[in-house]
Amino acid sequence: MFDRLLILLLAALPKHLLSRAAGFLAARPVPVSWRVSLYLAYSRYFGAKAEEAELSLDAYPTLNAFFTRALKPGLRPVAPDAIVSPVDAAVGAYGVVTHDTLIQAKGRSYSLASLLGDRDLAQRFDGGSYTTLYLAPKDYHRIHVPVDGDITRAVYIPGALWPVNTAAVSHVPDLFAVNERLVITLERQGGIMALVAVGATMVGMTRVVFDDLHTNARRRTVQDRCYSPAIPVQAGGPLGHFEFGSTVILICSSACGMIEPLALGATVQMGQRLGPLAVERTVSR
Repeated sequence: MFDRLLILLLAALPKHLLSRAAGFLAARPVPVSWRVSLYLAYSRYFGAKAEEAELSLDAYPTLNAFFTRALKPGLRPVAPDAIVSPVDAAVGAYGVVTHDTLIQAKGRSYSLASLLGDRDLAQRFDGGSYTTLYLAPKDYHRIHVPVDGDITRAVYIPGALWPVNTAAVSHVPDLFAVNERLVITLERQGGIMALVAVGATMVGMTRVVFDDLHTNARRRTVQDRCYSPAIPVQAGGPLGHFEFGSTVILICSSACGMIEPLALGATVQMGQRLGPLAVERTVSR
């Protein structure tokens, strides 16, 4: 009952305005003398590991800089020759793409074509595997490349900014397909992978490193970028970041590889092996 009341309350609030306000405040300079105490208090409250930060805490000039901090080198080794987790997160869903359908939560499903904003693209994933990865405020907020390959397309799709916590996922229909999102398409040896970075309430913006695309944009129209030549990337390389926490949905075609079964609620770390790559096909002469 409480969860339903919370969703009704959020439905009435100006979520985009609140998210922009949160982003504005997070970008305000923090006095040097306050930084260590503030970031340690944040870490204790949410359970973040401040000791993993690449820099000393007083070197982060804003809360946003601390949210999007890099880690000390070597803390997230990248599994070789595999699909790897693009983020530190908890598993919210796992499954096989069947007739354009993904599972949002127990008893709720949604359309992959709606999520991607492209029915033809969605059809290429039929029979493939997917997982939903939820980033809490305690988590490392950067997004990394899940496979060696080429970025061929990125699309900003404007939408709502519902929270992506358990209550919202359980009660808001088609949440991931109605929220703001960035859809990044990677191709590898005839296979394809989509990484969808979903925006949420109080997430200032979600950004990518290879373009100026970001969520919660003031120009609320679809922005579709195709890259020619494609942008080569390597597994574990930088892809983007969340300015607070949110969700990544990773969808893999069978021609690219397979995300192996993941238990709901299990935690994964960036660079961790999620499954095997498809064996490269050779053409006989």
